[in-house]
Amino acid sequence: MMQLYSYYRSSSSYRVRIALNHKGLGYNYHGIHLLKNGGEQHTPEYKALNPQEQVPTLIDGPFSLTQSMAIMEYLEEKYPQPPLLPKDLEQRAYVRQLSLISVADIHPLNNLKVLTHLMDEFRISQEQKTAWYHKWIRQGFDAMEKLLNRSPFRTGSYCCGDQITMADMCLVPQVYNARRYELSMDTWPIISSIEHNCLKLKTFLDASPEHQPDTPEDHRAPFLKGHASNG
Repeated sequence: MMQLYSYYRSSSSYRVRIALNHKGLGYNYHGIHLLKNGGEQHTPEYKALNPQEQVPTLIDGPFSLTQSMAIMEYLEEKYPQPPLLPKDLEQRAYVRQLSLISVADIHPLNNLKVLTHLMDEFRISQEQKTAWYHKWIRQGFDAMEKLLNRSPFRTGSYCCGDQITMADMCLVPQVYNARRYELSMDTWPIISSIEHNCLKLKTFLDASPEHQPDTPEDHRAPFLKGHASNG
């Protein structure tokens, strides 16, 4: 069985968990707490698995892989059904385009290590940190909303028709972050609708931060309290 090293609130881990669930692939969960004891991702044991000292890390037999997009593409090629990408060439490019807005443009600027650096090195306030966080989400979501609105491929409940794709898996964790930082989603009705539709699905719900083995008790969904297990 595959091994996933993850942190419950990590956006990159979140999107990989959705992909694994979508494909019905079982895995053992290993929680890596990014804040406890200075960050468990910095331990020698974990650095041996992931030299970047980040999550997620996926172990599939003798093969080890980091970087969420690489992991999702690997899963798509090794376990093609059900797919993460459409069959049509243009639709696949469109889905990758939307995915990268979340993964390459918004998320890196709002990642924990960037926020920590801003606070430690430049002594920004909590208000400035929140303003920084909101700025990059707004910029990314503004562009994504326009792309979704004008796309001939957005004809259903999700980013690309009625097929769950990689774009939805990258978008939902980013919306989670926006809500966590109390950013109103009213400006982006299409994105909000897609998130709402995705969160009706067990694939997404089971991958959510509230439902993970390493989720703290006070962040856990009510029906999971008392049922946590360590992977």
